[in-house]
Amino acid sequence: MPIFKRLALPLLFSLMASGAQAAWPEKPVHLVVPYPPGGNVDMTARIISESLEKEFGQPFVVVNRPGAGGMVAASHVVQADKDGYTLFVAPNGPVLFSPLLFQNDSYFWKDDFAPIGSISFVPLVLQTNPEFGFETAEQLFEQAKKNPGDLAMASPGVGTQNHLVSEMMQRLLNTEWLTVQYGGNAPATTDLLGGRVEFNFDQYTVAKQYVESGRLTALAVTSPERLPSLPNVPTLTELGYPEALAETFTGLFGPAGIPEGVVEDLNAALKKTLNDPSVIEKFETAGASVRAMEVSDFEAFLNEEYDRWSVLIEEADIHL
Repeated sequence: MPIFKRLALPLLFSLMASGAQAAWPEKPVHLVVPYPPGGNVDMTARIISESLEKEFGQPFVVVNRPGAGGMVAASHVVQADKDGYTLFVAPNGPVLFSPLLFQNDSYFWKDDFAPIGSISFVPLVLQTNPEFGFETAEQLFEQAKKNPGDLAMASPGVGTQNHLVSEMMQRLLNTEWLTVQYGGNAPATTDLLGGRVEFNFDQYTVAKQYVESGRLTALAVTSPERLPSLPNVPTLTELGYPEALAETFTGLFGPAGIPEGVVEDLNAALKKTLNDPSVIEKFETAGASVRAMEVSDFEAFLNEEYDRWSVLIEEADIHL
Protein backbone atom coordinates (compact mmCIF):
# COMPACT_ATOMS: atom_id res chain seq x y z
CA MET A 1 0.00 0.00 0.00
CA PRO A 2 1.40 3.45 -0.91
CA ILE A 3 2.63 5.43 2.09
CA PHE A 4 0.14 8.26 1.59
CA LYS A 5 -2.73 5.75 1.88
CA ARG A 6 -1.27 4.26 5.06
CA LEU A 7 -1.11 7.77 6.52
CA ALA A 8 -4.50 8.84 5.22
CA LEU A 9 -6.54 5.88 6.49
CA PRO A 10 -6.00 6.51 10.24
CA LEU A 11 -6.79 10.18 9.67
CA LEU A 12 -9.97 9.23 7.81
CA PHE A 13 -11.09 6.89 10.59
CA SER A 14 -10.36 9.57 13.19
CA LEU A 15 -12.40 12.14 11.28
CA MET A 16 -15.26 9.67 10.89
CA ALA A 17 -15.26 8.89 14.63
CA SER A 18 -15.13 12.55 15.64
CA GLY A 19 -17.85 13.37 13.16
CA ALA A 20 -20.10 10.62 14.56
CA GLN A 21 -19.59 11.87 18.08
CA ALA A 22 -20.08 15.51 17.13
CA ALA A 23 -23.45 14.64 15.61
CA TRP A 24 -24.90 13.52 18.93
CA PRO A 25 -27.79 13.74 19.51
CA GLU A 26 -29.39 12.77 16.22
CA LYS A 27 -32.66 11.59 17.80
CA PRO A 28 -34.65 12.07 21.05
CA VAL A 29 -32.86 11.45 24.34
CA HIS A 30 -34.69 9.70 27.19
CA LEU A 31 -34.33 11.06 30.73
CA VAL A 32 -35.37 8.17 32.97
CA VAL A 33 -36.82 9.14 36.38
CA PRO A 34 -37.18 6.49 39.14
CA TYR A 35 -40.39 7.93 40.60
CA PRO A 36 -43.92 8.81 39.43
CA PRO A 37 -44.68 12.24 37.94
CA GLY A 38 -45.07 15.19 40.28
CA GLY A 39 -42.27 14.75 42.79
CA ASN A 40 -39.02 16.64 43.33
CA VAL A 41 -36.94 14.45 40.99
CA ASP A 42 -39.58 14.52 38.25
CA MET A 43 -39.73 18.32 38.54
CA THR A 44 -35.93 18.49 38.23
CA ALA A 45 -35.92 16.34 35.10
CA ARG A 46 -38.62 18.44 33.43
CA ILE A 47 -36.86 21.72 34.19
CA ILE A 48 -33.55 20.60 32.71
CA SER A 49 -35.20 18.81 29.78
CA GLU A 50 -36.50 22.13 28.45
CA SER A 51 -33.05 23.70 28.54
CA LEU A 52 -31.28 20.66 27.08
CA GLU A 53 -33.75 20.57 24.18
CA LYS A 54 -32.88 24.17 23.35
CA GLU A 55 -29.15 23.48 23.71
CA PHE A 56 -28.99 20.35 21.55
CA GLY A 57 -31.94 20.78 19.18
CA GLN A 58 -33.48 17.40 19.98
CA PRO A 59 -36.30 16.36 22.35
CA PHE A 60 -35.26 15.27 25.85
CA VAL A 61 -38.18 13.08 26.89
CA VAL A 62 -38.86 12.40 30.58
CA VAL A 63 -39.73 8.73 31.18
CA ASN A 64 -41.05 7.75 34.63
CA ARG A 65 -40.18 4.18 35.67
CA PRO A 66 -40.98 3.81 39.41
CA GLY A 67 -40.51 0.70 41.50
CA ALA A 68 -38.25 -1.17 43.93
CA GLY A 69 -36.72 1.92 45.51
CA GLY A 70 -35.64 3.22 42.12
CA MET A 71 -33.93 -0.02 41.08
CA VAL A 72 -36.37 -0.64 38.22
CA ALA A 73 -35.28 2.58 36.53
CA ALA A 74 -31.62 2.20 37.50
CA SER A 75 -31.42 -1.32 36.09
CA HIS A 76 -33.07 -0.15 32.87
CA VAL A 77 -30.44 2.56 32.43
CA VAL A 78 -27.39 0.40 33.17
CA GLN A 79 -28.62 -2.18 30.67
CA ALA A 80 -29.35 0.40 27.94
CA ASP A 81 -27.18 1.00 24.89
CA LYS A 82 -24.07 3.01 25.73
CA ASP A 83 -24.82 5.63 23.09
CA GLY A 84 -25.99 8.52 25.28
CA TYR A 85 -29.66 8.28 24.36
CA THR A 86 -30.77 6.81 27.70
CA LEU A 87 -29.84 8.87 30.75
CA PHE A 88 -30.79 8.77 34.43
CA VAL A 89 -32.05 11.70 36.51
CA ALA A 90 -31.87 10.41 40.07
CA PRO A 91 -31.23 11.26 43.73
CA ASN A 92 -28.96 9.60 46.29
CA GLY A 93 -31.03 6.49 46.99
CA PRO A 94 -31.50 4.68 43.68
CA VAL A 95 -27.94 5.34 42.54
CA LEU A 96 -25.97 4.71 45.73
CA PHE A 97 -28.04 2.89 48.33
CA SER A 98 -30.89 0.80 46.91
CA PRO A 99 -28.66 -2.21 46.12
CA LEU A 100 -27.50 -2.18 49.76
CA LEU A 101 -31.02 -1.76 51.14
CA PHE A 102 -32.51 -4.49 48.94
CA GLN A 103 -29.37 -6.65 49.25
CA ASN A 104 -29.39 -6.87 45.48
CA ASP A 105 -26.14 -6.74 43.52
CA SER A 106 -27.69 -6.16 40.07
CA TYR A 107 -25.61 -2.97 39.78
CA PHE A 108 -22.97 -0.97 41.66
CA TRP A 109 -22.73 2.73 41.00
CA LYS A 110 -18.93 2.87 40.53
CA ASP A 111 -19.00 0.13 37.92
CA ASP A 112 -22.29 0.68 36.16
CA PHE A 113 -22.94 4.43 36.01
CA ALA A 114 -21.13 7.28 34.31
CA PRO A 115 -21.66 10.38 36.50
CA ILE A 116 -22.33 13.43 34.30
CA GLY A 117 -23.11 16.24 36.73
CA SER A 118 -24.99 17.40 39.79
CA ILE A 119 -28.20 19.39 39.41
CA SER A 120 -30.12 20.26 42.58
CA PHE A 121 -29.65 19.99 46.32
CA VAL A 122 -32.43 19.99 48.91
CA PRO A 123 -31.78 20.14 52.66
CA LEU A 124 -34.03 18.43 55.16
CA VAL A 125 -36.05 20.18 57.84
CA LEU A 126 -36.62 18.83 61.34
CA GLN A 127 -40.25 19.82 61.87
CA THR A 128 -43.01 19.23 64.36
CA ASN A 129 -46.72 19.77 64.74
CA PRO A 130 -47.19 22.93 66.90
CA GLU A 131 -49.76 21.16 69.09
CA PHE A 132 -46.96 19.19 70.76
CA GLY A 133 -45.38 22.36 72.13
CA PHE A 134 -41.78 21.93 70.95
CA GLU A 135 -40.36 25.38 70.17
CA THR A 136 -36.73 24.34 69.67
CA ALA A 137 -34.86 21.27 68.51
CA GLU A 138 -33.16 21.09 71.90
CA GLN A 139 -36.54 20.67 73.61
CA LEU A 140 -37.48 17.80 71.32
CA PHE A 141 -34.07 16.13 71.75
CA GLU A 142 -34.27 16.47 75.53
CA GLN A 143 -37.68 14.83 75.54
CA ALA A 144 -36.35 12.01 73.38
CA LYS A 145 -33.44 11.43 75.78
CA LYS A 146 -35.61 11.52 78.90
CA ASN A 147 -38.22 9.14 77.46
CA PRO A 148 -36.62 6.83 74.87
CA GLY A 149 -39.17 5.32 72.51
CA ASP A 150 -42.03 7.68 73.41
CA LEU A 151 -41.77 10.08 70.46
CA ALA A 152 -42.82 8.98 66.97
CA MET A 153 -41.01 10.07 63.81
CA ALA A 154 -42.68 9.81 60.38
CA SER A 155 -40.44 8.44 57.63
CA PRO A 156 -41.46 8.35 53.94
CA GLY A 157 -39.78 4.96 53.51
CA VAL A 158 -37.03 2.64 54.66
CA GLY A 159 -33.60 3.82 53.53
CA THR A 160 -34.69 7.26 52.36
CA GLN A 161 -32.44 10.19 53.23
CA ASN A 162 -35.10 11.15 55.78
CA HIS A 163 -34.80 7.76 57.47
CA LEU A 164 -30.99 7.78 57.39
CA VAL A 165 -30.78 11.22 59.03
CA SER A 166 -33.17 10.04 61.72
CA GLU A 167 -31.05 6.97 62.42
CA MET A 168 -27.93 9.11 62.61
CA MET A 169 -29.51 11.54 65.08
CA GLN A 170 -30.61 8.71 67.36
CA ARG A 171 -26.99 7.58 67.53
CA LEU A 172 -25.66 11.08 68.11
CA LEU A 173 -28.21 11.67 70.88
CA ASN A 174 -27.73 8.19 72.34
CA THR A 175 -31.46 7.60 72.46
CA GLU A 176 -34.21 6.18 70.29
CA TRP A 177 -37.67 7.04 69.05
CA LEU A 178 -40.38 5.13 67.27
CA THR A 179 -39.85 5.25 63.50
CA VAL A 180 -43.12 4.94 61.59
CA GLN A 181 -42.56 4.01 57.95
CA TYR A 182 -44.94 5.33 55.28
CA GLY A 183 -45.22 4.80 51.56
CA GLY A 184 -43.97 8.26 50.61
CA ASN A 185 -43.83 11.87 51.79
CA ALA A 186 -47.55 12.54 51.34
CA PRO A 187 -48.96 10.04 53.88
CA ALA A 188 -46.14 10.82 56.33
CA THR A 189 -46.97 14.52 56.14
CA THR A 190 -50.69 13.81 56.49
CA ASP A 191 -50.16 12.00 59.79
CA LEU A 192 -47.80 14.71 61.05
CA LEU A 193 -50.39 17.37 60.26
CA GLY A 194 -53.02 15.25 61.95
CA GLY A 195 -50.99 14.93 65.15
CA ARG A 196 -50.58 11.15 64.91
CA VAL A 197 -46.78 11.49 65.06
CA GLU A 198 -44.72 14.18 66.77
CA PHE A 199 -42.09 15.07 64.16
CA ASN A 200 -40.18 14.16 61.03
CA PHE A 201 -37.22 15.07 58.86
CA ASP A 202 -38.49 16.14 55.46
CA GLN A 203 -37.13 17.67 52.28
CA TYR A 204 -37.62 21.42 52.28
CA THR A 205 -39.35 21.19 48.90
CA VAL A 206 -42.11 19.25 50.70
CA ALA A 207 -42.02 21.06 54.04
CA LYS A 208 -41.88 24.60 52.69
CA GLN A 209 -45.61 25.24 52.22
CA TYR A 210 -46.55 23.85 55.65
CA VAL A 211 -43.83 25.74 57.50
CA GLU A 212 -44.67 29.01 55.73
CA SER A 213 -48.37 28.58 56.54
CA GLY A 214 -47.62 27.83 60.21
CA ARG A 215 -49.20 24.38 60.12
CA LEU A 216 -45.81 22.88 61.00
CA THR A 217 -42.89 24.33 62.97
CA ALA A 218 -39.34 24.10 61.62
CA LEU A 219 -36.88 23.36 64.43
CA ALA A 220 -33.61 22.84 62.52
CA VAL A 221 -32.22 22.26 59.04
CA THR A 222 -29.56 19.85 57.78
CA SER A 223 -27.92 22.32 55.38
CA PRO A 224 -24.37 23.68 55.90
CA GLU A 225 -25.78 27.18 56.50
CA ARG A 226 -29.14 28.63 57.48
CA LEU A 227 -31.65 28.85 54.66
CA PRO A 228 -32.38 32.41 53.46
CA SER A 229 -36.10 31.67 53.65
CA LEU A 230 -35.75 30.33 57.25
CA PRO A 231 -33.28 32.79 58.78
CA ASN A 232 -34.35 32.08 62.36
CA VAL A 233 -34.06 28.29 62.09
CA PRO A 234 -30.65 26.95 63.16
CA THR A 235 -28.68 24.24 61.40
CA LEU A 236 -27.99 20.97 63.20
CA THR A 237 -24.32 21.85 62.82
CA GLU A 238 -24.89 25.01 64.86
CA LEU A 239 -26.59 22.92 67.53
CA GLY A 240 -23.51 20.74 67.87
CA TYR A 241 -24.19 17.94 65.37
CA PRO A 242 -21.93 18.54 62.35
CA GLU A 243 -22.22 14.86 61.40
CA ALA A 244 -25.90 15.45 60.60
CA LEU A 245 -25.12 17.52 57.53
CA ALA A 246 -27.37 16.09 54.82
CA GLU A 247 -28.90 17.07 51.49
CA THR A 248 -30.93 15.14 48.98
CA PHE A 249 -29.18 15.67 45.67
CA THR A 250 -30.37 15.00 42.15
CA GLY A 251 -27.83 14.32 39.43
CA LEU A 252 -27.55 13.27 35.82
CA PHE A 253 -26.02 9.87 34.97
CA GLY A 254 -25.50 7.66 31.98
CA PRO A 255 -24.70 3.96 31.75
CA ALA A 256 -21.00 3.25 32.13
CA GLY A 257 -19.28 3.28 28.76
CA ILE A 258 -21.09 6.13 27.05
CA PRO A 259 -18.74 8.30 24.92
CA GLU A 260 -16.61 10.73 26.91
CA GLY A 261 -17.49 13.47 24.45
CA VAL A 262 -21.19 13.05 25.24
CA VAL A 263 -20.47 13.28 28.97
CA GLU A 264 -18.42 16.43 28.43
CA ASP A 265 -21.08 18.05 26.23
CA LEU A 266 -23.84 17.26 28.71
CA ASN A 267 -21.79 18.52 31.66
CA ALA A 268 -21.13 21.79 29.84
CA ALA A 269 -24.82 22.11 28.95
CA LEU A 270 -25.82 21.46 32.59
CA LYS A 271 -23.48 24.18 33.84
CA LYS A 272 -24.91 26.61 31.30
CA THR A 273 -28.49 25.65 32.24
CA LEU A 274 -27.90 25.96 35.98
CA ASN A 275 -26.43 29.44 35.54
CA ASP A 276 -29.65 30.64 33.88
CA PRO A 277 -31.45 33.02 36.30
CA SER A 278 -34.86 31.74 35.23
CA VAL A 279 -33.85 28.13 35.97
CA ILE A 280 -32.33 29.11 39.32
CA GLU A 281 -35.59 30.87 40.23
CA LYS A 282 -37.66 27.77 39.41
CA PHE A 283 -35.59 25.63 41.77
CA GLU A 284 -35.45 28.24 44.53
CA THR A 285 -39.22 28.72 44.39
CA ALA A 286 -39.59 24.99 44.99
CA GLY A 287 -37.14 25.07 47.92
CA ALA A 288 -34.06 23.66 46.18
CA SER A 289 -30.71 25.12 45.20
CA VAL A 290 -28.66 24.35 42.10
CA ARG A 291 -25.01 23.41 41.98
CA ALA A 292 -23.28 22.24 38.80
CA MET A 293 -20.13 20.25 39.54
CA GLU A 294 -17.39 19.23 37.15
CA VAL A 295 -17.48 15.49 36.38
CA SER A 296 -14.43 14.74 38.56
CA ASP A 297 -15.84 16.75 41.47
CA PHE A 298 -19.18 14.98 41.16
CA GLU A 299 -17.47 11.58 41.24
CA ALA A 300 -15.55 12.57 44.37
CA PHE A 301 -18.77 13.80 45.99
CA LEU A 302 -20.51 10.49 45.21
CA ASN A 303 -17.61 8.56 46.74
CA GLU A 304 -17.88 10.58 49.95
CA GLU A 305 -21.66 10.14 50.14
CA TYR A 306 -21.45 6.41 49.57
CA ASP A 307 -18.68 5.87 52.13
CA ARG A 308 -20.49 7.96 54.72
CA TRP A 309 -24.03 6.59 54.50
CA SER A 310 -23.29 2.97 53.57
CA VAL A 311 -21.55 2.56 56.94
CA LEU A 312 -24.70 3.78 58.72
CA ILE A 313 -26.90 1.44 56.66
CA GLU A 314 -24.80 -1.54 57.71
CA GLU A 315 -24.42 -0.50 61.36
CA ALA A 316 -28.13 0.18 61.75
CA ASP A 317 -28.97 -2.99 59.76
CA ILE A 318 -31.32 -1.07 57.46
CA HIS A 319 -32.51 -3.55 54.85
CA LEU A 320 -35.66 -4.30 52.91
